[in-house]
Amino acid sequence: MDSGYIEISNLQLVFSVSLVIITGIISSLLQLGLVKPLIWGTIRAFVQLSLIGYVLTYVFKLNSLLVIIPLIFIMAWVASREATRRISNAPANPVPLAFLSLTASTFVVGLIVVAVIISPHPWYSARVMIPIFGMLLGNSMNAIALCLDRLYSEVQAHADEVEQLLCFGATPWEAVITLVKKAVRAGMMPTINSLMIVGLVSLPGMMTGQILAGMNPQSAVRYQFVVMIMMAASVAIGCILIVALSYKKMFNHDLALLDSMRKN
Repeated sequence: MDSGYIEISNLQLVFSVSLVIITGIISSLLQLGLVKPLIWGTIRAFVQLSLIGYVLTYVFKLNSLLVIIPLIFIMAWVASREATRRISNAPANPVPLAFLSLTASTFVVGLIVVAVIISPHPWYSARVMIPIFGMLLGNSMNAIALCLDRLYSEVQAHADEVEQLLCFGATPWEAVITLVKKAVRAGMMPTINSLMIVGLVSLPGMMTGQILAGMNPQSAVRYQFVVMIMMAASVAIGCILIVALSYKKMFNHDLALLDSMRKN
């Protein structure tokens, strides 16, 4: 088995754009209105990936916690903004709470995986730490977005029931606990589905990349299993934290449901 990876030349990279052209033609023929977003997304992806390639090369050479930790915090802040950008029914700015949830869940799980399970030398190796934390943030970001949006939607849809429970003496947490469970399940379901089909339907990106780089498939499978489990743990912690921090924002000082949480 080859131990080296197959390098993609500049010409091959340019040729890969033909796949975007095919997608754009299909979108245009079906009048989906996705040509401009597709082109803009392709340009952004290329620029962002190119820039991060140079940044990571520099960070890997430095291999210092003084650089790694601030970079992870920046990644968490960007992820928190993206996770809450499309949530229009939030009673308060959800970005700080999303940032706290993402940061806490990522560091709790990420440090265990990096320092205990993978155990590189040094334990804070940038080449290991940044990709691992990046995967955790990416998956937790999507889960938190689904969870938070579902929480607000469920409360708005069941505002009368929540208010009745409050009138009967229930606390805000008791009034929304059933809806909170639905929101957490919604946030975790994509990750659970991925656990169910991995290896049967899909070969995830990390495993595929390692195999293409020449790693033994059995070793790649071990890494992928760790990745899947760590993402499930991070998603669970992130979803629980975001609902625990967010549900109080739907009530005023008198413990009554805010007007904004009722359907117009």
